[in-house]
Amino acid sequence: MADTEILLESGTNEIEIMQFTIFGELYGINVAKVREIMMADKVKPIPHSHEAVEGIFKPREILMTVINLPKYLTGVVADTKDRDLFIITNFNKMDIAFRVHTVVGISRISWEDIQKPDKTITSGDDGVATGIAQCNGNLVTILDFEKIVAEIAPETSIQVEEIDRLGDRIAREHSILLAEDSLLLTKMIKDSLIRAGYANIKNFNNGKEAWEYLLSVKDEPDFDDRAALLITDIEMPEMDGHRLTKLVKDDPIMKRIPIIIFSSLINAEMRIKGKQLGADEQLSKPEIGRLVQVMDKLLEERGMM
Repeated sequence: MADTEILLESGTNEIEIMQFTIFGELYGINVAKVREIMMADKVKPIPHSHEAVEGIFKPREILMTVINLPKYLTGVVADTKDRDLFIITNFNKMDIAFRVHTVVGISRISWEDIQKPDKTITSGDDGVATGIAQCNGNLVTILDFEKIVAEIAPETSIQVEEIDRLGDRIAREHSILLAEDSLLLTKMIKDSLIRAGYANIKNFNNGKEAWEYLLSVKDEPDFDDRAALLITDIEMPEMDGHRLTKLVKDDPIMKRIPIIIFSSLINAEMRIKGKQLGADEQLSKPEIGRLVQVMDKLLEERGMM
């Protein structure tokens, strides 16, 4: 994992994708989400769980849920095989195992080479394919594992009700920039921020769009009003959040913008990398109430409250 750490620390806009197969089709996951690969183990079924949840197992004293990815993606109930593998993941402060058929390998590519699938593929506002990449001459569907888990267990995702527990809020006119590629999460974050009084939100589908906007307004006299604070995901096609953070904090004018990295990938290691790139704060995506509190603090420190 040393090479991955160097890539993320320097904000080079690259990603390492682990490729795996399900019924012969290639899929991918960001290596940063993967803790380990292991042979499929015996699973204890849990009554009344989601149909894609096989049950639970306990490797090395860590109890975790097993999601049958072939069942979730295709609806096909296939016999589990001894040769199946578990991809053990960690994101949004959760350890989850996903059953797959084979693991092919790891490819390093640029986020610029990952395209967002159009709506003819995603079947609605937001599908489970977060991007399509070309690795070693093959098209690989990169799955949105956060959306898969949120669909199976909605309580693990952003809870707008957290805002109500913050008490009475006043309306704020600050221009908040949001770089997030998921339509579902964009809506959930915006709904939460609006409920918290932050109604002036400008959202971008990826870091590149946010960066181009900042370039277009940085010489304007009302720059601070147009970009009071930036919230960014890490995983986004074309330009990721680490690269965006580096570009903004390396610019003599833009660097005064407070940046909050709001991502499912936040852990101790990622915090070090984000801090090296200049992020002011880093939060895991379910922490929407904490996000609002941090926004209040950063804007107050900037003298804008």
